[in-house]
Amino acid sequence: MLQNITILNLAVVDALDLNLDTGLSVLTGETGAGKSILLTAIGLALGDRADAAYIRPDCPRAEINLSFDLSDAPAAQDWLENNEFDATDKLCLIRRTLRQDGKSKAYINGRPATLQSLKLLSSQLIEIHGQHAHLTLLDNAEQSRLIDNYAKNNDLLDDINQMYLQWRADSHELTALIKSSTEQSNQEDLFTYQLNELQELDLDNYDYDALIAEHTKLANLEEILNRGQQQLNLLSDNEQHSANQLINQSISAINDLIPLAKGLDEPNSLLIEAQIQINEATQQLRHFLESQELDPQRLQILDEQIGIIQNLSRKHHVSPETLPDIAAQLQKNLEGLSHSSERIDSLKIQVDLQSKQYFLLADELTITRKKSAKKLSLLISAMIKELGMPQGEFSIRVEPQDIEHPKVNGVDKIEFLVSANKGLPLRPLAKVASGGELSRISLAIQVTTCHDTNAPTMIFDEVDSGIGGGIAEIVGQKLRTLGDNTQVLCVTHLAQVATQAHQHLFVYKESDSEMTTSNVRSLSTEQRIEETARMLGGVNITQSTLAHAEEMLNLGMQK
Repeated sequence: MLQNITILNLAVVDALDLNLDTGLSVLTGETGAGKSILLTAIGLALGDRADAAYIRPDCPRAEINLSFDLSDAPAAQDWLENNEFDATDKLCLIRRTLRQDGKSKAYINGRPATLQSLKLLSSQLIEIHGQHAHLTLLDNAEQSRLIDNYAKNNDLLDDINQMYLQWRADSHELTALIKSSTEQSNQEDLFTYQLNELQELDLDNYDYDALIAEHTKLANLEEILNRGQQQLNLLSDNEQHSANQLINQSISAINDLIPLAKGLDEPNSLLIEAQIQINEATQQLRHFLESQELDPQRLQILDEQIGIIQNLSRKHHVSPETLPDIAAQLQKNLEGLSHSSERIDSLKIQVDLQSKQYFLLADELTITRKKSAKKLSLLISAMIKELGMPQGEFSIRVEPQDIEHPKVNGVDKIEFLVSANKGLPLRPLAKVASGGELSRISLAIQVTTCHDTNAPTMIFDEVDSGIGGGIAEIVGQKLRTLGDNTQVLCVTHLAQVATQAHQHLFVYKESDSEMTTSNVRSLSTEQRIEETARMLGGVNITQSTLAHAEEMLNLGMQK
């Protein structure tokens, strides 16, 4: 429950420190006294959008603090623990500050928090029924929310919406893959053609450098043979002037001189080694020349191969050496396209299965909604009769729609129907009820369904507008009954409601020469009599009005 509210520098509030009790607490006061600012402050603390205009003039910032006792809020305790905002002694402290530059900060149990976190937490702490709830009830989404809350369909809705999200994601992927299948087919043809071109190069044995070397040799072989033969003549074949013959003559001459000069041994040895090297070079050169053969046909084949390679390298904008890498990438692309086709087949099966599972869950949801709609219709009909529409009948129609594909929140069309007078058929709420009737029906729905909330605190903001007399007293009794098990905070202008409260809070304004300030105080029994008399009698409060107020208060407090 909400234990305490402190507000600093917010609109007409200078400084407010308000303690709240269990049960039903009402806020009353003159029009414009500032009752709404309390609800505004609570909304801001729980994540509503902030505006610098809320800050009191000439103040740098505004601040709101809420203190909650979580003894009756296990869901909130779990949320705080799961989100690492652990509460101490089952106490939750929420703080929100607003600055003149439009920025704000939020804290949960002293730790910085996002507005999204505040909103998620607030749903576990407070449920607010606004004065325009009767307009919200005309919306089919709100009607669905109420019936699902009553039916406790939260887990089933989570399952069905999770299945819907999975189906939608996979369906979008499947649609995109199918849409691009024609393009992929064209790509597959292109990749296959390009890969076949490259594979004709015998990529397993592909060596571009070796091909170029072989081609260069064959293209120049005639010159190689001619000049090679010339070198053989110079080295050995010319008997008179070959290098071998000349070295042989030098060796013979130096051998004759060695007995005369021992220092010629080393030069002689080097000449002998040179002669050996020349002989080996001659043999290898001769072997090479004898093994070569002019091959115009092979040269033509090499010309064609190199031409093909160079054309392909230009086509793929790469060097000839990297063509095998291009072939490998093309192969990978083809495998990817093949996997895409497999993915399409897999997704078709998956999407079909998800759709079947969705509609099974949707059927289950329809059954629970219809069952709960029947019970809730009877309860709301009874409440409408209590609230001054003795011939009123209320019904909730749940009609599953024949749809082809899953959608969020199931397949049902949910509609609230009402008949305000005997003999008239049930018709949609928006088409039947007058403004006053709609307010009563709205109140009946809210009071009936609020038992289904998990929030330990409920706020009613002038939901009793448009009613009075005995009906107002019944409304007060209903709210007081709610307060026996749940903390209820109600902003009201009806004495019949105010006298039913366990705690009466009075909102008032104080002014000095410069500024007006709103404040709140808890009323004693005597003060409650005076405030009730004001609400009953207006400006001129007589003794009979006070007596009437006291009687009403005594009766209300006895119930």
